[in-house]
Amino acid sequence: MSRLRVFLLLLGLTAVTAPALHAQVGERRNNLAIGASAGWVMNRITFDPTIKQHLHMAPAFGVTVRYTSERYYKAYCALQLEVNYAQLGWREDISDSNNEPLPDTYERHLNYIQVPMLARLAWGREKRGLMGYVLAGPQIGYCIGESSSQSSTWTTLPDGTPDRPNNLTAQYGMSIERKFDYGITGGAGIELNTRIGHFMLEGRYYYGLSDIFDNSKTDVFARSNNGTIVVKLTYLVDILSD
Repeated sequence: MSRLRVFLLLLGLTAVTAPALHAQVGERRNNLAIGASAGWVMNRITFDPTIKQHLHMAPAFGVTVRYTSERYYKAYCALQLEVNYAQLGWREDISDSNNEPLPDTYERHLNYIQVPMLARLAWGREKRGLMGYVLAGPQIGYCIGESSSQSSTWTTLPDGTPDRPNNLTAQYGMSIERKFDYGITGGAGIELNTRIGHFMLEGRYYYGLSDIFDNSKTDVFARSNNGTIVVKLTYLVDILSD
Protein backbone atom coordinates (compact mmCIF):
# COMPACT_ATOMS: atom_id res chain seq x y z
CA MET A 1 0.00 0.00 0.00
CA SER A 2 1.40 3.41 -0.98
CA ARG A 3 2.09 6.10 1.61
CA LEU A 4 -0.67 8.28 0.11
CA ARG A 5 -3.21 5.47 0.42
CA VAL A 6 -2.23 4.94 4.07
CA PHE A 7 -2.79 8.65 4.71
CA LEU A 8 -6.17 8.69 2.95
CA LEU A 9 -7.29 5.63 4.91
CA LEU A 10 -6.36 7.28 8.21
CA LEU A 11 -8.09 10.49 7.14
CA GLY A 12 -11.24 8.55 6.36
CA LEU A 13 -11.17 6.74 9.70
CA THR A 14 -10.84 10.05 11.54
CA ALA A 15 -13.68 11.57 9.52
CA VAL A 16 -16.12 8.83 10.57
CA THR A 17 -15.11 8.93 14.24
CA ALA A 18 -17.62 11.65 15.16
CA PRO A 19 -20.83 9.91 14.03
CA ALA A 20 -19.52 6.57 15.28
CA LEU A 21 -19.07 8.01 18.76
CA HIS A 22 -22.72 9.00 18.93
CA ALA A 23 -23.75 5.44 18.13
CA GLN A 24 -22.02 4.12 21.25
CA VAL A 25 -23.81 3.43 24.52
CA GLY A 26 -22.44 6.24 26.65
CA GLU A 27 -23.17 9.58 28.27
CA ARG A 28 -23.73 12.31 25.70
CA ARG A 29 -21.52 15.41 25.80
CA ASN A 30 -21.83 18.61 23.80
CA ASN A 31 -18.72 20.58 24.76
CA LEU A 32 -16.88 22.94 22.46
CA ALA A 33 -13.59 24.61 23.48
CA ILE A 34 -11.25 26.92 21.58
CA GLY A 35 -7.85 28.37 22.35
CA ALA A 36 -4.20 28.71 21.44
CA SER A 37 -1.00 26.73 21.72
CA ALA A 38 2.73 27.39 21.70
CA GLY A 39 5.66 25.05 21.83
CA TRP A 40 8.90 23.77 20.39
CA VAL A 41 9.48 21.53 17.37
CA MET A 42 12.54 19.35 16.81
CA ASN A 43 12.81 18.04 13.25
CA ARG A 44 14.93 15.74 11.14
CA ILE A 45 14.52 14.92 7.48
CA THR A 46 15.15 11.30 6.58
CA PHE A 47 17.28 11.43 3.45
CA ASP A 48 18.21 8.53 1.20
CA PRO A 49 21.19 8.76 0.53
CA THR A 50 21.81 9.70 4.16
CA ILE A 51 22.80 13.16 5.36
CA LYS A 52 24.09 13.29 8.95
CA GLN A 53 22.07 15.75 11.03
CA HIS A 54 21.47 17.34 14.38
CA LEU A 55 17.90 18.19 15.37
CA HIS A 56 16.56 21.34 13.72
CA MET A 57 14.82 23.22 16.56
CA ALA A 58 12.39 26.14 16.36
CA PRO A 59 9.22 27.51 18.02
CA ALA A 60 5.68 26.78 16.85
CA PHE A 61 2.25 28.22 17.64
CA GLY A 62 -1.36 27.91 16.54
CA VAL A 63 -5.07 27.72 17.32
CA THR A 64 -7.04 24.70 18.54
CA VAL A 65 -10.71 23.75 18.45
CA ARG A 66 -11.93 20.71 20.42
CA TYR A 67 -15.37 19.11 20.45
CA THR A 68 -16.13 16.51 23.15
CA SER A 69 -19.06 14.33 22.16
CA GLU A 70 -19.33 11.53 24.68
CA ARG A 71 -18.17 9.84 27.85
CA TYR A 72 -17.89 6.16 27.00
CA TYR A 73 -17.32 4.15 30.16
CA LYS A 74 -14.47 6.18 31.71
CA ALA A 75 -13.11 7.67 28.49
CA TYR A 76 -14.02 11.15 27.20
CA CYS A 77 -14.17 11.07 23.38
CA ALA A 78 -13.36 14.18 21.37
CA LEU A 79 -12.29 15.45 17.98
CA GLN A 80 -9.63 18.13 17.78
CA LEU A 81 -8.74 20.40 14.85
CA GLU A 82 -5.68 22.65 14.82
CA VAL A 83 -4.12 25.22 12.51
CA ASN A 84 -0.44 25.68 13.37
CA TYR A 85 2.64 27.47 12.15
CA ALA A 86 5.89 25.53 12.53
CA GLN A 87 9.41 25.87 11.19
CA LEU A 88 10.86 22.51 10.16
CA GLY A 89 14.00 21.72 8.18
CA TRP A 90 17.36 20.13 8.77
CA ARG A 91 20.67 21.04 10.42
CA GLU A 92 23.67 19.17 9.07
CA ASP A 93 26.38 17.47 11.08
CA ILE A 94 29.15 18.04 8.55
CA SER A 95 32.20 15.87 7.96
CA ASP A 96 34.60 15.73 5.04
CA SER A 97 35.05 12.90 2.54
CA ASN A 98 37.24 11.09 5.12
CA ASN A 99 34.49 11.43 7.77
CA GLU A 100 36.54 13.93 9.75
CA PRO A 101 34.44 16.63 11.49
CA LEU A 102 34.49 20.07 9.85
CA PRO A 103 33.71 23.52 11.29
CA ASP A 104 31.21 24.09 8.46
CA THR A 105 27.55 24.52 9.41
CA TYR A 106 24.44 24.46 7.25
CA GLU A 107 20.72 24.78 8.06
CA ARG A 108 17.63 24.79 5.89
CA HIS A 109 14.51 26.40 7.38
CA LEU A 110 11.09 25.36 6.03
CA ASN A 111 8.07 27.36 7.18
CA TYR A 112 4.84 25.35 7.28
CA ILE A 113 1.16 25.90 7.93
CA GLN A 114 -0.04 22.58 9.39
CA VAL A 115 -3.53 21.20 10.01
CA PRO A 116 -3.75 18.13 12.29
CA MET A 117 -7.15 16.37 12.49
CA LEU A 118 -7.13 14.31 15.68
CA ALA A 119 -9.23 11.80 17.58
CA ARG A 120 -8.74 12.17 21.35
CA LEU A 121 -9.44 9.93 24.35
CA ALA A 122 -9.06 11.28 27.89
CA TRP A 123 -9.44 9.88 31.40
CA GLY A 124 -9.72 11.66 34.73
CA ARG A 125 -11.60 14.61 36.20
CA GLU A 126 -13.76 16.36 33.63
CA LYS A 127 -14.62 19.58 35.50
CA ARG A 128 -11.91 20.26 38.08
CA GLY A 129 -8.61 18.44 38.32
CA LEU A 130 -6.25 16.42 36.16
CA MET A 131 -6.85 14.30 33.10
CA GLY A 132 -4.52 12.19 31.02
CA TYR A 133 -5.11 11.78 27.30
CA VAL A 134 -3.88 10.30 24.03
CA LEU A 135 -4.60 11.57 20.55
CA ALA A 136 -3.77 10.60 16.97
CA GLY A 137 -4.76 11.31 13.39
CA PRO A 138 -3.72 12.57 9.97
CA GLN A 139 -1.99 15.88 9.34
CA ILE A 140 -1.56 18.00 6.24
CA GLY A 141 0.75 20.95 5.73
CA TYR A 142 2.00 23.42 3.17
CA CYS A 143 5.43 25.04 2.97
CA ILE A 144 4.91 28.79 2.68
CA GLY A 145 8.58 29.72 2.52
CA GLU A 146 12.15 28.58 2.96
CA SER A 147 15.56 29.98 3.74
CA SER A 148 19.02 28.70 4.53
CA SER A 149 22.05 29.71 6.57
CA GLN A 150 25.63 28.52 6.51
CA SER A 151 28.93 29.30 8.19
CA SER A 152 31.49 31.67 6.71
CA THR A 153 33.91 28.73 6.82
CA TRP A 154 33.07 26.44 3.91
CA THR A 155 35.53 23.65 3.18
CA THR A 156 35.84 22.83 -0.52
CA LEU A 157 37.78 20.52 -2.81
CA PRO A 158 40.23 21.90 -5.42
CA ASP A 159 37.39 22.08 -7.97
CA GLY A 160 35.39 24.34 -5.64
CA THR A 161 32.73 21.83 -4.59
CA PRO A 162 32.12 21.25 -0.86
CA ASP A 163 34.15 18.43 0.65
CA ARG A 164 31.46 16.01 1.85
CA PRO A 165 31.04 12.23 2.32
CA ASN A 166 30.07 10.48 -0.94
CA ASN A 167 30.34 13.86 -2.69
CA LEU A 168 26.70 14.53 -1.72
CA THR A 169 26.24 18.28 -2.14
CA ALA A 170 23.18 18.64 -4.38
CA GLN A 171 20.94 19.58 -1.42
CA TYR A 172 22.63 22.98 -1.03
CA GLY A 173 21.31 24.23 -4.35
CA MET A 174 17.89 22.53 -4.32
CA SER A 175 14.69 24.38 -3.50
CA ILE A 176 11.76 22.46 -2.07
CA GLU A 177 10.03 20.64 -4.92
CA ARG A 178 7.00 19.30 -3.01
CA LYS A 179 5.46 21.97 -0.83
CA PHE A 180 2.40 19.94 0.15
CA ASP A 181 3.13 17.69 3.13
CA TYR A 182 1.03 14.92 4.67
CA GLY A 183 1.51 12.28 7.32
CA ILE A 184 0.35 10.90 10.65
CA THR A 185 0.76 12.33 14.12
CA GLY A 186 0.07 11.14 17.65
CA GLY A 187 0.95 11.86 21.23
CA ALA A 188 -0.06 12.02 24.87
CA GLY A 189 -0.40 14.65 27.54
CA ILE A 190 -1.92 15.86 30.77
CA GLU A 191 -4.70 18.41 31.17
CA LEU A 192 -5.55 20.58 34.16
CA ASN A 193 -9.22 21.62 34.17
CA THR A 194 -10.02 24.81 36.12
CA ARG A 195 -12.72 27.46 36.35
CA ILE A 196 -10.84 29.66 33.90
CA GLY A 197 -10.13 27.03 31.30
CA HIS A 198 -8.12 23.97 30.31
CA PHE A 199 -4.31 23.87 30.48
CA MET A 200 -2.52 21.08 28.58
CA LEU A 201 1.09 19.92 28.39
CA GLU A 202 1.69 17.50 25.55
CA GLY A 203 4.33 15.57 23.63
CA ARG A 204 3.68 14.53 20.05
CA TYR A 205 5.46 12.89 17.11
CA TYR A 206 4.78 13.53 13.42
CA TYR A 207 5.86 11.12 10.70
CA GLY A 208 5.75 12.51 7.17
CA LEU A 209 4.49 10.19 4.45
CA SER A 210 5.41 12.66 1.70
CA ASP A 211 8.84 13.87 0.54
CA ILE A 212 10.11 17.42 0.16
CA PHE A 213 12.09 16.56 -3.00
CA ASP A 214 11.10 14.55 -6.05
CA ASN A 215 11.94 10.87 -5.63
CA SER A 216 11.96 9.19 -9.04
CA LYS A 217 14.84 6.90 -10.04
CA THR A 218 16.58 9.80 -11.78
CA ASP A 219 16.32 12.20 -8.82
CA VAL A 220 19.00 12.80 -6.19
CA PHE A 221 17.02 11.52 -3.19
CA ALA A 222 14.83 8.44 -3.02
CA ARG A 223 13.43 9.70 0.27
CA SER A 224 13.24 13.07 2.06
CA ASN A 225 10.42 13.07 4.62
CA ASN A 226 9.92 15.03 7.84
CA GLY A 227 10.06 13.48 11.29
CA THR A 228 9.09 15.89 14.07
CA ILE A 229 9.01 15.82 17.87
CA VAL A 230 6.66 18.45 19.31
CA VAL A 231 6.41 19.68 22.91
CA LYS A 232 3.59 22.18 23.42
CA LEU A 233 1.38 24.01 25.89
CA THR A 234 -2.27 24.63 25.03
CA TYR A 235 -4.90 26.78 26.71
CA LEU A 236 -8.61 26.29 25.86
CA VAL A 237 -11.76 28.01 27.07
CA ASP A 238 -15.25 26.53 26.87
CA ILE A 239 -17.54 28.09 24.27
CA LEU A 240 -20.28 25.51 24.69
CA SER A 241 -20.64 23.22 27.67
CA ASP A 242 -23.45 20.94 28.89
